Amino acid sequence: MYRQYLSFLGKIQKISTTCSRMRSTIAVPKLKMSDGREMPALGLGTYLGDDKNGMVSPEKELKDLVVKAIDIGYRHFDTASIYNTEEEIGDAIEMKIAEGAITREDIFVTTKLWNTKHKREDVASALWNTLDKSGLDYIDLYLMHWPMGFNDDYSFSDVDFMETWRGLEDVHKLGLVKSIGVSNFNKEQLQRLLEEGSVRPVALQIEVHPQLIQEQLINFAFAENIIVMGYSPLGSLVERFGRRVPGPKMEDPLLMELALKYGKSPAQIVLRWLVDRNVVPIPKTVNPKRLLENIKIFDFKLEQDEIEKINRFNSNTRYTEPSFWQTHPHYPFEQVKEPIPDPFRA
Repeated sequence: MYRQYLSFLGKIQKISTTCSRMRSTIAVPKLKMSDGREMPALGLGTYLGDDKNGMVSPEKELKDLVVKAIDIGYRHFDTASIYNTEEEIGDAIEMKIAEGAITREDIFVTTKLWNTKHKREDVASALWNTLDKSGLDYIDLYLMHWPMGFNDDYSFSDVDFMETWRGLEDVHKLGLVKSIGVSNFNKEQLQRLLEEGSVRPVALQIEVHPQLIQEQLINFAFAENIIVMGYSPLGSLVERFGRRVPGPKMEDPLLMELALKYGKSPAQIVLRWLVDRNVVPIPKTVNPKRLLENIKIFDFKLEQDEIEKINRFNSNTRYTEPSFWQTHPHYPFEQVKEPIPDPFRA
């Protein structure tokens, strides 16, 4: 079947190339958030990895990638202060606005507050730093990256995440951010936020892929009218930490069967699986071919039984599990017996 799929893939890639020349921009649907604003139903993730000096954007390649992404049709870009990519995203947006290709209102930028800025009085200064680096006048969606707060030396602080949320409410009230939400919160933490906060979160960003379908948490968020954004959406289909990991791969029989049926790639099938679950996928890539492939998922729809078949890949496997923080009182996941070393304090 794999050879059959590869032959078929070659044919649809030729058709895809012709179609992309005929239509320069792909329209991405939008989802209505609880505050009345709209979020594009697909985002481009911009975490590009890290080295011994921390998060990096190798060779400043991201600006060119974002320019290409805007040309293709991407309108939603996901970043964070810790990624060190806010500046390049802002430069690319400014360039395309100057060309007259887009307006600022066409673009939706999500960024995140880092753990060392959890004191209420630090939130505004952290955001101003983001605005200064990006050159943007406002952020569309500002997320608390994690519920855990740290001191500058990465020792645990005693700042409660509700204090941090008050800081997000402050910048929201000032109009510096249009919407606010959280990332990597569990159900109980999200429930507390809803009960004690003055502004309801419009979005929850969590890890979602076929090995971690997050059904209970997603259903809870939906019941509270909170949009779910899914990072690491391809799960085991791609290498993790430079190696293949257990789980379905591109050549999985079910994914290839669906790919043949719909004239898509296995990666597109998985991204569509997220869309059909009303989750906003946030795939990341620096490959122009993959960039185009990842956005071409809005011209087909999976059947409900096909969604359920992909759900059966679930093994509750996390690829983002910072177990070195697991003794923090607000750590959102279950503890493991052998936590990995903390790279922030190495």
